[in-house]
Parts: sequence; C-alpha cells; structure tokens
Amino acid sequence: MERIGYDMMFEEILSRLPAKVVCQFKCVCKQWCYELSTPKFVLIHTRRLSNLLQKKLLSLNQHTIVVDDKVSGNLEVDTRKIVTFPYNVQPSRLIIIGSFNGLILLCIRRTDANELVLWNPTVRRFKLISDDYFSHYFGRHDDTGGMYVDEHNDLKVLHINCFSGAVTARVYSRHNDSWTNLSFLKGCLFGSSFYSWSHGIYSGKTIYFTVSNYWFPPGECNIVAFDVVSESFSILRFPERIQVNPCQVHFITISNNLHGILVRYSDEQCSQSSTLGAAPKDEYNSRE
Repeated sequence: MERIGYDMMFEEILSRLPAKVVCQFKCVCKQWCYELSTPKFVLIHTRRLSNLLQKKLLSLNQHTIVVDDKVSGNLEVDTRKIVTFPYNVQPSRLIIIGSFNGLILLCIRRTDANELVLWNPTVRRFKLISDDYFSHYFGRHDDTGGMYVDEHNDLKVLHINCFSGAVTARVYSRHNDSWTNLSFLKGCLFGSSFYSWSHGIYSGKTIYFTVSNYWFPPGECNIVAFDVVSESFSILRFPERIQVNPCQVHFITISNNLHGILVRYSDEQCSQSSTLGAAPKDEYNSRE
C-alpha cells in the first residue's frame, strides 16, 4: 500500500468501481470518505462511467419508476429494477428537466407550489434546491434547464422559466447552495406562450436549446446557446444549406459531438427527417 500511494489507489483503482461500491468504501474511514467525496474524484469517476457500454434508462410511469440496463443499444429487460423516489409523491407528478453524469433534475408539480430536486437514483441521494422563485405553475414547454461543472469543479444547475411573456434565467451553485440571476437576451420574444423550449443538451462547454414557434410565423425555430464558462446566452443560426425553417429540431450528442435531428414538411410526404452534423459552438459560428 505504501508503494501504491493514495493517488494511485483513488484515481486509478477505486474510480473504476460502480457508484454503489464507492459509497460503501466511504465507510472505511474518515480519510477515505473525504477522498471519495472530493470534486476531483467525482469528476474522474463520472468520466470513467460515461465511457462504459452499459447505460441506464430511467422511465417515469403512472405509479412506478423503472430503471433498465442498456447494453450496446439494446434494453436488458431481465435486469429491470423498480426504484422509489425520496419524496412521497406519485411519479406522474414528476417532470424530468435534464440529466448530467447520472444526476437527474426533476420538478415536483404540486397544487400550491413546485419544488426542484437534484436526484441521484443510483445511490438514492437527493437535494431540494428550489425556493420561492418556483411558486407559480410549472409548464412543460415553459421550464427548461441543464447542468454542468464549472472550472472550479462546482456543479451548476441552469434553470430557464418563461412566465407572463418574460424569460428568467438563474444558476444554482452546489458549492454555495444559492441561486444567481443571469441576464437573458434583450429584445427577444422567447418568453411568449407561442414559443416552446426544448431540454438543454450539453456539448463543448455549451448548453444548447431549441426554441420553436408553431403559431406565427409557423415553423420558426431558433437555437439558444448558453456558454458555461462566461455564463452568457447567444442565438445561433442554422447552417445555410437548410433552405426552409424546420418544423421540429432535437439535439443529441454522438461521440461527444452535437447533432441535430430535423423534421420538416415536404410536398411529397407529411414529414421527413435529416441529420445535421454539428459540434461545439466554434464550429457552429464558422458556418454562419
């Protein structure tokens, strides 16, 4: 053990273990609990787990929360598990806003006020992060957000809300356990009820959103980018080869690159889909 050293043991050995096993090793002693809880170890551990072929798919049903193993693109039905939410609330009252490195950002819809929760279903840990800002009704197309880790290894939660025609953006710091107001784009009308926001997709130190207007003008779709370094917003245009406004756009990440799935109306058929190869923000700007 003296020749191996603690850095080798924690960063190269224990960081390759499943999350449940890591939590068990925290009970060895106070030093192990401290070392296994540092932001550096958490970052190394999540990066190693993200490269595994086995993934988890969490589904919210009417009365149950189901977790399936996904291996090489196929669901392993035999390994299906039922998990319980830490609060006494029906799964139908939960809305998933985003996910990041095994953490899930959830909104609990209540009649009097809504609550925002960070939840790790693997280790069954959670934290309530909402305050009086979330007292009004939650809208599926009006509330969105994303998560990221800043340069200080602090977990941040971005939450965007559209209410009464205005867009409010705030960032929660896990380290400070507090919210900070952000300046949103001036002069845009994305807070209108005509617009619908997508979930945020993290790629290249940027969180991307699509903001679509299905009313007037029909088919208008915009890309809103949030730079996690400067914590500022910007609007990106679609590549010039897209001749018409798409009806729907969904972002996904493949091999750490951002791609857009476009669905638009066609004269010959009801809809068609194409894949828009994209990447981090700098490549997007080079195509404008």
